[in-house]
Amino acid sequence: MAKKVVATLKTGAGKSFTKVIKMVKSPKTGAYAFKEEVVHNDHVKDFLSGK
Repeated sequence: MAKKVVATLKTGAGKSFTKVIKMVKSPKTGAYAFKEEVVHNDHVKDFLSGK
């Protein structure tokens, strides 16, 4: 399944998107979790800064 996603993103308009993985700390337990999302290249810094 992962190969299909990667192949889809490399063709056509998919080149303008990036998969971003951010580590987020839970305020309740203090444990870290990973939040991943596919965002447009222009919005990567906004995603990482938390906006």
